[in-house]
Amino acid sequence: MNPLVKRIVTALTTAALVVCALIYLPVQVVLPAIMILALLVQLEFSQIVARKYEIMPVIGAISSIGFFVSVFYCKCIELPYSLVAIIFFIALAALFGKSSKPIESMGTTILSFVYIPFMLTFFMLIPVTFGMKWLLYIIAIVKISDMGGFAFGKAFGKHKMCPTISPKKSWEGLAGSVFASSLISCLFIPMTGFVWYKALLFGVAAALVGTLGDLVESRFKREADIKDSATFMPAGLGGFLDMFDSLIFAPALFFPFL
Repeated sequence: MNPLVKRIVTALTTAALVVCALIYLPVQVVLPAIMILALLVQLEFSQIVARKYEIMPVIGAISSIGFFVSVFYCKCIELPYSLVAIIFFIALAALFGKSSKPIESMGTTILSFVYIPFMLTFFMLIPVTFGMKWLLYIIAIVKISDMGGFAFGKAFGKHKMCPTISPKKSWEGLAGSVFASSLISCLFIPMTGFVWYKALLFGVAAALVGTLGDLVESRFKREADIKDSATFMPAGLGGFLDMFDSLIFAPALFFPFL
């Protein structure tokens, strides 16, 4: 099978499985699944960082588990207080643990926590607060934006957008991302109840935020001199972080507008 076709088929199959899970599984099952995925993504990120810097992956994972439990299962603990407690815990581990570079360990471990589990917390807050359909909507417009950008970039990409960070990204690809996400956002109008211009606005925002998330991960990988966060996904799709990179910022930024 052609590598491009194989990649598209793999991406669509993965998307179909995610959609079915969001539609048919109860929130009580979806939330723990997202927590586990967040931990796996954080672990991949920690491995990327560890190629150049000192980091505490076990402390980061413990922090994430404690954070998720405190926010979603201990209703008396508010999110800001949980965040402060986790950062304090990481600081203590860096200062009094076995780290030879406590400042570096503290900084990288806090980054791994804030960049992945904390941001993905909104992935869970959206279905709990607004309903599962809104999570499905955000995933759809961001990931279809990815596909539109990939297709347009392959077909028409000539003008490089950020050659030093992601050489394959082009302005034509970004235009394809905006077109695809705006189109899908408008198709969701019967579900969202948005007026057309608000649907377009969300579509454009999804493309821009998704592209930013992709570029941030690309910059991290470039610093670590690697191509993919992992290699277990077929068709060159990389690992969990490569799949989630465009979705990391979107739920948190869309949350207040919903």
